[in-house]
Amino acid sequence: MSGQFEAAVEVDCPVEEVFAYLADGRHDPEFSPRVLEITKTPDGPTAVGTVFRSTVKDAGMKTARQFRITTLDAPRTICWSEQSKNLITAEGGYDLEALPDGRTRVRIFNVLEGHGLGKLLLGAALRAARKDAPDFGGRIKTAVERSCATRKGQ
Repeated sequence: MSGQFEAAVEVDCPVEEVFAYLADGRHDPEFSPRVLEITKTPDGPTAVGTVFRSTVKDAGMKTARQFRITTLDAPRTICWSEQSKNLITAEGGYDLEALPDGRTRVRIFNVLEGHGLGKLLLGAALRAARKDAPDFGGRIKTAVERSCATRKGQ
């Protein structure tokens, strides 16, 4: 059993900068409060096959997560697939679209899938994710714009 949620935001930064920021999953704690820590292997630029390992806190429980980059099509698409064996796993990504005036439309999408007991928890997890999706998009917008401004020395 699975279900999807998504959100879209417009970011006041060029698509190349937005792509670079989002492709480095080590930025996730800057916009996702559930991510407590995250690492990347191997070192170097993110590529198909790069793995991000994180510790997240959901519903008061800490779990280990492992995501592998499955698609990296600069500057348009980033996709990942969860490799860890948790009750609920995610597969998703970002679609980016350049807009006039150096802005970018970001669409985030995730498919959540329940496993074992997770099938019973999936409905509640999806409701929470869908409810938070607009705010999640807003947190991405804020974090990316802050990063762009810092790079420009503002």
